[in-house]
Amino acid sequence: MSEPPIHVLFVCLGNICRSPMAEAVFAHAVAQHGLQSRFVVDSAGTAGYHAGDQPDRRTVETCAAHGVPVRHRARQVRTADFDRFDYVLCMDEDNLDDLLRAKPRGARAHVALFGSYSASPGDAIIEDPYYGGVDAFRTNFDQVTRCSAGLLAALGFGAAAA
Repeated sequence: MSEPPIHVLFVCLGNICRSPMAEAVFAHAVAQHGLQSRFVVDSAGTAGYHAGDQPDRRTVETCAAHGVPVRHRARQVRTADFDRFDYVLCMDEDNLDDLLRAKPRGARAHVALFGSYSASPGDAIIEDPYYGGVDAFRTNFDQVTRCSAGLLAALGFGAAAA
């Protein structure tokens, strides 16, 4: 009997920069290690400003430069996400506060900073690159890559994360 997949939701403010990048990078890492059947991966925003929009072109271009495809339409976090997903991982403390307030009592999701899965202390907060240049997106890419490896290791896929 196969184990049920682990459901992971990545969250930022608008769901067009950091969280779709984290979703794409984590899904890419999962696929590289043949773990697709073990995970369901998605992303969302705490706000609905960009619902239905494609990710920021700088997110798409940064990921494409590393061979990571991005396929996503922005959406806002829903109450049901806290029971559908095992992990709801966000990019900064404002998102964390919003998610903890929105999480229904008794919901199963573990809500945490995605940066807490990196061994690098500089990754704790994944800053919003929206008003920055392309370098900010490159920094985010490096951060979510390290966090993805750390998350895989924390979930028991240590050899895959190496």
